[in-house]
Amino acid sequence: MTAKETIKAGKAILGIELGSTRIKAVLIDEKNNPIAQGSHGWENQLVDGLWTYSLEAVWYGLQDAYINLRKDVLEKYDVEIENLAAIGISAMMHGYMPFDKDGKILAAFRTWRNTNTAQAAAELSGLFEFNIPLRWSISHLYQAMLNDEEHVKDIAFLTTLAGYVHWRLTGEKVLGVGDASGMIPIDPATKDYNKQMVAIFDAIVDRKGYSWKLEDILPKSLDAGVAAGTLTADGAKLLDVSGHLQPGAVFCPPEGDAGTGMVATNAVRPRTGNVSAGTSSFSMIVLEHDLSKPYEAIDIVTTPDGNPVAMVHCNNCTSDINAWVSLFKEYQQLLGVPVDMDQLYGKLFNAALTADTDCGGIMAYNFVSGEPVIGLAEGRPMILRSATDKFNLANFMRAQIMSSVAVLKIGNDVLFNEEKIHVDRITGHGGLFKTPGVGQAILAAAINSPITVMETAGEGGAWGIALLAGYTANNADGQSLPEYLDKNVFSSYEGSTIAPKPEDVEGFDRFIANYNACLPVEEKAVEAKK
Repeated sequence: MTAKETIKAGKAILGIELGSTRIKAVLIDEKNNPIAQGSHGWENQLVDGLWTYSLEAVWYGLQDAYINLRKDVLEKYDVEIENLAAIGISAMMHGYMPFDKDGKILAAFRTWRNTNTAQAAAELSGLFEFNIPLRWSISHLYQAMLNDEEHVKDIAFLTTLAGYVHWRLTGEKVLGVGDASGMIPIDPATKDYNKQMVAIFDAIVDRKGYSWKLEDILPKSLDAGVAAGTLTADGAKLLDVSGHLQPGAVFCPPEGDAGTGMVATNAVRPRTGNVSAGTSSFSMIVLEHDLSKPYEAIDIVTTPDGNPVAMVHCNNCTSDINAWVSLFKEYQQLLGVPVDMDQLYGKLFNAALTADTDCGGIMAYNFVSGEPVIGLAEGRPMILRSATDKFNLANFMRAQIMSSVAVLKIGNDVLFNEEKIHVDRITGHGGLFKTPGVGQAILAAAINSPITVMETAGEGGAWGIALLAGYTANNADGQSLPEYLDKNVFSSYEGSTIAPKPEDVEGFDRFIANYNACLPVEEKAVEAKK
């Protein structure tokens, strides 16, 4: 069928992802090709010392993204979206959204970006003998308990942003196993919450005198492909304010952006991996076996079908680059030169390829916020140079780009150098790779591994969750998720691969040596400028 016929027949599939800076809605056809999209830009707010988005912003943004999707469909195909075959919801992983028995939120949404949970994460890591990151839901919950926050006693449901939106649209309190693994660790054998760790935590709950048990307040963990509810009449009205969308579409389990990134890059099999590089960055390596020991820099999560994944998550990636590019934009405007942002990014990024491989000694730190991988509670973006460094535009831009993946390199060096993990393919996606060949080449040098970028790299997580919705709705043959993606999605997609150049790897190693040596300056800057 044509795209118009697919939409009219109610066979199109909708994927929505609530990212850090953009909410994106993508409509795909029965062959998994994107046929329409809409988006809404938003930003987190620092309120009372915590990074958050209001619930009003969540729903205004979702509705606006859907309005723009509907406009795109009307302009392209002159047809209304009345029915959908399936829907998937994805969002930023982790964070903290507690609700009482009446469905009222008890505390402002605390996002992955918050680093106020150091005490809780450290204590839980020791109790569980498992690395528990600062941003995980269990860390936020335990920190609230340690702080004796009044609302904790009234918690009846705790979920992530994806789980919250899914709940409001379907009435189902569930999570995909990948997103669930960012709440409390998952047992790979059962693909459910680790019973031993739950029992350890419940003992703490009992000592604090709360009436609830952990599994009573957590969403149910579901494997990819399982039907996770349908769009209710209230949910349809909530999503589509025009009233055209009808209830009934099946939902896949809601997932985090890490899981949808794996799906969108076909990196769900063991020995495959992906790197997502945008506002934040993270690498996901699907493991063949357990690591030899816990590492503070490495989180163990799962694929959407429950396989263990070594995740290196960095709070900061392209935000400081964007700030500098905006400065160059102002300079052009000051001169009266018309500004094309794509061209500006392209010129500046390509200049980085002509730079010295170690940036001529220039050092950059891109820490807009804290960075748990290196133990930094707060961030201060910085440029450092000595009088003898080669300070030019090319070296400056290369330092910015190398800085954006430096912490990612530090974490992955543990996997590849200490754990001797083997990977057949690493695929990159996200804003860092928008200028062809530049971010890809620098990341290849950072982790000393070939990096593939597919032609679908720009589709992102909204496309990934739409694929998971399609897997739920259309997998009549009972294929595994890797089989389904190989056969039904990626058999016709190609990618370009860049292998690391030895001189670039050597240059990045020199950069990282300086980077580590200068970190005390960053720490002092945090202390000095409050």
